[in-house]
Amino acid sequence: MSLLFSIPKIVIGMTVVSFATSAPELLVSVQSAMAGYPDISLGNVVGSNIANLAFVLAVTIIISPIEVTRSFYTTDWPMMILASVLFGAFIYFDGVLSGGEGAILFGLLVFFLFYLIRFQKVAVVDEAPEDDAQLPWRKTLLFLLIGGAALWLGSELLIYGAVHLAQSMGVSERVISISIVSIGTSIPELSASIIAVINKEKAISLGNLLGSNIFNIMAVLGITSLIIPVEVVDKGLLTNDLYWMIGIALLILPLVFFPSGRRLDRVDGIILLVLYGLFLYSLFT
Repeated sequence: MSLLFSIPKIVIGMTVVSFATSAPELLVSVQSAMAGYPDISLGNVVGSNIANLAFVLAVTIIISPIEVTRSFYTTDWPMMILASVLFGAFIYFDGVLSGGEGAILFGLLVFFLFYLIRFQKVAVVDEAPEDDAQLPWRKTLLFLLIGGAALWLGSELLIYGAVHLAQSMGVSERVISISIVSIGTSIPELSASIIAVINKEKAISLGNLLGSNIFNIMAVLGITSLIIPVEVVDKGLLTNDLYWMIGIALLILPLVFFPSGRRLDRVDGIILLVLYGLFLYSLFT
């Protein structure tokens, strides 16, 4: 698609790939909210955003470091922070994400996507432009449909088994959604990112993770709250999980500059994995 429409690869990563890999979060959040389990809806998104950066990105950059350029920290990272902070402000004071607040989140996403498609420059160096080959548009569409459907089905099967296992162990809905469900719905991001790195398409890998976090908040929770307001039941989400989500998102910027400078490398990946372990520990203590 990037070649077909002459769009920078990071834009494809932050739009098409992000939407496809965020489909499990959207389905789980809408279904759980409508079924009367709002903590699964909210915890799924918060936990997935933490897992995307502290687990998926960590594994990705341990496999292969990622070089970033100026537009990463002038456009993509700031938008992720804006989405995270805005969501936090919406639910922190009254414990509810209303339909009006969801409309604001989704409206900002539409504006951001328009900006990306029109103005965004490449934010990661393309290491293998000579490997690019244009596929016929029918095959492109077929691959997208098959890949998206397979991601959705695989995640649904994993989540179904994990949730029932956790419930049989007597774990709370919030802990289920923040840990097991969020990891399950982040597996598409992990698969897409590792494959992108192996194929030397790091622009898609990094863009996918940043875009997925933006999509999770602005599209998944935005659409969910438009259908039905989402209320926080377990206050641990506000007193613990929300701080971890915003804190790890903020940490990505200094990690880009230190210790290597304008890159995310293996040391950064180890730091993120350690933080993810501490976060999971905080859930069960």
